[in-house]
Amino acid sequence: MTTQRAEPAQNADERTMLEGWLDYHRQTLAWKCEGLTDAQLRTAAVPPSELSLMGLVRHMAEVERGWFRKVLAGDEPGPIYYSEDDPDGEFHLTEEDTWEEAYATWQAEIEAARRHAAEFALDDLSKGRSRLTEEPFSLRWIYTHMIEEYARHNGHADLLRERADGATGE
Repeated sequence: MTTQRAEPAQNADERTMLEGWLDYHRQTLAWKCEGLTDAQLRTAAVPPSELSLMGLVRHMAEVERGWFRKVLAGDEPGPIYYSEDDPDGEFHLTEEDTWEEAYATWQAEIEAARRHAAEFALDDLSKGRSRLTEEPFSLRWIYTHMIEEYARHNGHADLLRERADGATGE
């Protein structure tokens, strides 16, 4: 698999630009994980932190699910990797956890996010709420937050990737 990243159009309308930047950051995280073994993807590079590339991908699957399915659409899909007993479960990896499963789950959540977002205009308010507030969120706010979330974690991914095999890049 070779991840293709496309810079968002410079003269696009607002929605196209927001979706473009979100996809760019999704593609960046995939690119940072590309070509590594499951063991490298599972490795926490800076103990005592448990942060790993596979853990970041699993985390972003949870984030996509939470913001687009739970908050935006008002569904109650339940968690994928975490639980009440293990609130950071997406980062607690075992030898049985695989990149194939993590990547497939993440991609499925991205597709679900796209389907739900297509049903809303940028100013439409969410049907559900987050654990942070009882106030609804606009799709514009959710897109902006997701871009921020990916950008922050892609910074982590840069360092984790460099630690795993020395690869660097924007």
